[in-house]
Amino acid sequence: MAIGVLFQGNGVSQDQYQQVLDQVAPGNQPMPGLLYHAAGRGEDGMLIFEVWESQEAAQQFFDQTLAQALQEANITVQPTFVQIVNTMQP
Repeated sequence: MAIGVLFQGNGVSQDQYQQVLDQVAPGNQPMPGLLYHAAGRGEDGMLIFEVWESQEAAQQFFDQTLAQALQEANITVQPTFVQIVNTMQP
């Protein structure tokens, strides 16, 4: 079942986000298991929302790749996981 992940990066700059993105997704290419990625600037920092094929795919990426990139960019963020119950596409 698809899983959504929300990162609310309070205090995270767009430059920090770009640093992590360049490290984990060179050339802006999606990682295996990633269905959708969107990022934008909120009032308190970057907001990132992703949809993954499964909780396992997301967790594997976070554990094996993302955690180190976040640490190197000096970012501390706790993701929120939600089960996807509906999607719409044009």
